[in-house]
Amino acid sequence: MTTSPPSGTSADPEHEPPPELVPLTEPADGVPDVVETPADLDRVVDALRRGTGPVAVDAERASGYRYGQSAYLVQLRREGAGTALLDPRTLPDLEAVGQALAGTEWVLHAASQDLPCLAEVNLVPSRIFDTELAGRLLGRERVGLGPMVAAELGLELAKEHSAADWSTRPLPEAWLRYAALDVEVLVDLRDRLAAALERTGKLEWALQEFEAVRTAPAPPPRQQPWRRTSGSHQVRDGLGLAIVRELWQVRDAEARRIDLSPGRLLPDAAIVAAATTRPATVAELAALRPFKHKAAARRTRLWFEAVARAMALPTSAYPARRGPVSDTLPPPRAWKDRNPEAAARLDAVKLVVRARAAELDLPQENLLTPEYQRRIAWDPPSDLSLVGVTSELEQLGARPWQIEQVGVLLAGALRSARD
Repeated sequence: MTTSPPSGTSADPEHEPPPELVPLTEPADGVPDVVETPADLDRVVDALRRGTGPVAVDAERASGYRYGQSAYLVQLRREGAGTALLDPRTLPDLEAVGQALAGTEWVLHAASQDLPCLAEVNLVPSRIFDTELAGRLLGRERVGLGPMVAAELGLELAKEHSAADWSTRPLPEAWLRYAALDVEVLVDLRDRLAAALERTGKLEWALQEFEAVRTAPAPPPRQQPWRRTSGSHQVRDGLGLAIVRELWQVRDAEARRIDLSPGRLLPDAAIVAAATTRPATVAELAALRPFKHKAAARRTRLWFEAVARAMALPTSAYPARRGPVSDTLPPPRAWKDRNPEAAARLDAVKLVVRARAAELDLPQENLLTPEYQRRIAWDPPSDLSLVGVTSELEQLGARPWQIEQVGVLLAGALRSARD
């Protein structure tokens, strides 16, 4: 069994950061118009179909401004087709684009962030190359798009509009220039990273990781998501938790209705303040500082009615102090008290994974997901041979290359902790 990649594992020894950066300020073909009509989309689809090679893909969301994580702009660039900026608000079904790119490799940066919102508009790749993930596997210290373009291509890519409200219409030309530049050199970056992965024997590892990202299922809905309200640990009784729950649910429904980020509508601090002070009148609620900002103040009556409903509940309807039982493991800091044998196993597992990751020059969380490390330490297989540990890792979701690198080490560590 091979336990190390051929010809060394450190970051590309030929890689040297460029001494000076060249600012990337204008797209090679100029700033394209936003595609908003079916007729213009047909022309883009035809151009993409006739293009060659991989296609660079990016999406801009309005995180922190709008409800959810939908795409408000989709950028694509392919050799022979140029750059296209698509408006998914006016073109909510982009399946024709995906059909034109069937079998084509999509190049994305941090693909797991963009794939869900692309799927909402029926853009689903058949294979991907993730430049951020490639950088991690190569041991690059900075894997943001700007730093990687600088280190690999010697270009300075401005990122000043990354947190903008992309639901704005019309989009300012400076934002469109930024969006076009995000896909301008993505394929060039992909080519540099692919060559480095090949040289360091990590290309097959990367391909397995890319496919895992592409095919990852959507996470299941959270049970009782209101319990994640920031600061709710200050609320220590059933009535207070009932107020948190009611206010959170009313805020979520209203935020969805008006398409606004829930935190912009009513901050978590306001929910906790109401739960701890329990205002008896609208005036008392309005006097609380977190309820005074503009969006919250406009809906004082709505918030007070939610508080009043919670306060009118019988105690039997209060939420339990603890959330629903799930398969979530306790935090590792509690293991020594709750399961000292598991704590010892986790220390042994982390030690060997960390050491092997250092040898391979990649982050330990990319060598083996921390959740998998905790799972196999908390509830190890009864068979601690390589076969038993391999089977357990496969069930958890570890990729073949990861099992090849750590399977023997984990089996040995778990046996040592047992003995």
